This record gives sequence, structure tokens and C-alpha cells, in this order.
Amino acid sequence: MFSWEQKVLCMSRYSLITITGFYSLLIASEAIAGAFAVREQSAWYQGLSFAGNATISKSLSSMYWNPATMTGHEGMQTETSQSIVFPSATIDLDRATVDVLGIPVSGVPYSSGDVGIDAWVPAGYSTWKFNDRLSLGISSNAPYGFETKPQIEWAGQVYARSSRVLTTNVTPMAAYEVTEKFSLGVGMQFQYLQVRLKSATGVPPITASSPTAELRGEDNNLGFGATVGALFKPWQGTQLGIGYRSPVEHNLKGRLVIGGGVPVPIRANIIMPETVTVSFQQELSERWRGMGTFEWTHWSRFGTFPVHNLQGVEETNLPFQYNDGYFISLGTEYDFTSSITGRFGLAYEWSPIDEANRTPRLPDTNRFWLSAGLSYFYGDWLEFDFGYSHVFPEKGNININPDHPFYEGITIQGPVNDASADIISLGARLKF
Repeated sequence: MFSWEQKVLCMSRYSLITITGFYSLLIASEAIAGAFAVREQSAWYQGLSFAGNATISKSLSSMYWNPATMTGHEGMQTETSQSIVFPSATIDLDRATVDVLGIPVSGVPYSSGDVGIDAWVPAGYSTWKFNDRLSLGISSNAPYGFETKPQIEWAGQVYARSSRVLTTNVTPMAAYEVTEKFSLGVGMQFQYLQVRLKSATGVPPITASSPTAELRGEDNNLGFGATVGALFKPWQGTQLGIGYRSPVEHNLKGRLVIGGGVPVPIRANIIMPETVTVSFQQELSERWRGMGTFEWTHWSRFGTFPVHNLQGVEETNLPFQYNDGYFISLGTEYDFTSSITGRFGLAYEWSPIDEANRTPRLPDTNRFWLSAGLSYFYGDWLEFDFGYSHVFPEKGNININPDHPFYEGITIQGPVNDASADIISLGARLKF
């Protein structure tokens, strides 16, 4: 066993690994989820379609949704989750019209090609049971991000040539076991955001070769937020958990470049939405458990964000006009042996994006989730997780017309075809 001094030293070392090692990985990660929230924060809960993710399990990752769950982990532990997302979607336009002239776009394909970009999403967690009641921890995640890229020349190029959003979030947390049945947790979020959006300035036949307009911004000063949670165990074998991740405001600074023109320094304030997660977990037998989750994300606060130059003059704006997002899932786990646990989950997600605000940058729709996973426990100090999900998006259409918030004088209409996503997650946990 470690002495108290050795535990402190060990905790500081693997916390440093969690922060610095995963930070470089998160910088390069993007994924497509409901709008551009990244759900793939856990290999364990990936296999459950994230059912029960605000309750205690053997995985540390529930602390992302509910910091109070840290009280369920003994000693010192650290966990990594590595997910790979394989998204796919093609926009096949039936119509593309230059409205002021009443003529169709010509000379370019009416199909975007596959806009999906494969993504790597890492996450890291560490906890320390400071005493019988107090637990400390830290997580590193990418809560938001996406990347899409149609072909450069296509009929919808004024609305998207490429898009990229990425975040890095580090959250130190503390949890306190008030009674054997009730725990509370809190944390402070430190978040970095980078945005890069490209589109064409015109379409043929108006311009044969259209230069690219690029808007780029980042928040090097970081945005700040909070996370709080509670866990209630009303009786043996039952858990009820609720977690809240607050909005985070970012002050972006960057530039707007049109073609080979002089870059225009710009600023914009963007507020990322808050999320509430409610979960239950119920032991059905000594080996069998059932769980569920409901999640609400306040995407309706993601409205129109003006982009100003340094003189305070509005250069452009980002009129997202999203709706609130909802997610519900049910799952089950079964211990086949003392060393192997299997799990299965189903979910349905209501996207904040619909036909009234959908664009080629992010052709998101409502979707079904189907997931399965396994965990292997090697002794009492090392554990491995595997999770897989297939996402079935519903049919969606792009319909940008004069009533659409992103309308730029070109009407485009057509279905989003061949949309799907496969997600593979691997995790490992080390106990000291």
C-alpha cells in the first residue's frame, strides 16, 4: 500500500498526465453529435447509448455528467477513453437558383460529395478519495466540435466549403458524501474554443471561379463555467443522479479574409449552452442492472451572434437559430463472470437542427442509437472497456430560401442522403 505522501505525489503525477497528455490530443479532435455537442466521452457508456451516465458505475467517466458520482470510487484511479467516429452524409441538391436573376446555378456539381470527416475523440479522468467523505478529481474533454467538408466546387458552395469547430475543456472537481444515501459534487470548467468557417463568395454562372471567404476565431483567454451534481440512493440497489453543466461564454478574436484580400480583425461573443442530465440505475438481480438517461441541452440560446471589427462595426453575423435538444436512452448490463460484463443500449435524440435552420455546414437530424459493449476486469487494479454504436439519422432536407436565417441570395433545396455514423470506443482504467 502507498503511504499518504506517496499517494499525494502519485496523484499529482497522473493528474498532470491527464491534463497535458490529453490536452494535445483534444486540440485535434472534432466529432458530429446533436448540433455539435460531443457525446463520446466514455467507452463504458458508449456501449449503453449513455443510459445511466449520471450514476455510479466502475467507470470514472460518469463524473463528466455528474461530479457527485466521484464518491463511488475508492483510492486513486485514472481512466482514458479513446473514441473514433466515422460519419457520412451527402447533400444532393434538386434545385440551386440565383434568385436576383432567376437563373439556375450551372457549371458545378449539384452534389456535395460525402461531407463527413472521421474524428478521434479522447477523454481522461482521475479521482482521489481524500477521506471517507471527500473525493477530488479532474477531467479533460472536448465537449463541442465538428468538422465537415463538401467538395470545393458545388452548387451550395456559398453556404459551405469547409467548417471546423473544436474545444478543449479541463474541469477540476470535488464531491462530498453527505450521508450514505446522498452525495453532492461541484466543479469549475476551463474551456478553449476555436472556430474556422469557409464558404465561396459566389457561384457560376455569375463568377466562374469564386474566391473563398474564411472566418477564423479562437478564445485564447478561455471561457469559464461550472458543473454541479447530486446522487441519491433511496434504497439498496437503486441510484438517482442529476448533473448540470453550465453555459460557457467565449470571447472570440480572429480575422475575416475574403479571397486574397487584407484580413479584417474581428471579435464575437458566443455562449455555449448548458446541459441537464438525469439518470437512474436499478439492480435487477445480483448480476443484472437496468438504467436510463434523459438529457436536455439549451441550444435555443444559440441564436444569432454578430461579428464585429475592432471599430465595433458589424461585418457579418452567425444566425444559427437552434432549438433545444433532447436525448433519452435505456440500457442494461449483465455480469457474465466476475471478469466480464456485457452491456446494450438504445437511444433517441431530438436534434436542435431542423429544416428551418439546417445548412450544409451541419446537416444534422433526429437520430436513433443502437449500442453494445464489454468490459474486462484484470484483477482489482486494471480494467478495459469497449463500446460500439451505430447511429441511424432520420431523413432530412436542405431548404435554404429567403426565410432561412443563413440565406445569401441563393436558394438551394435537396435531401441529405446516405447519412450514418459508426462509433468505436476503447477505454482503460488503472487503480492505485
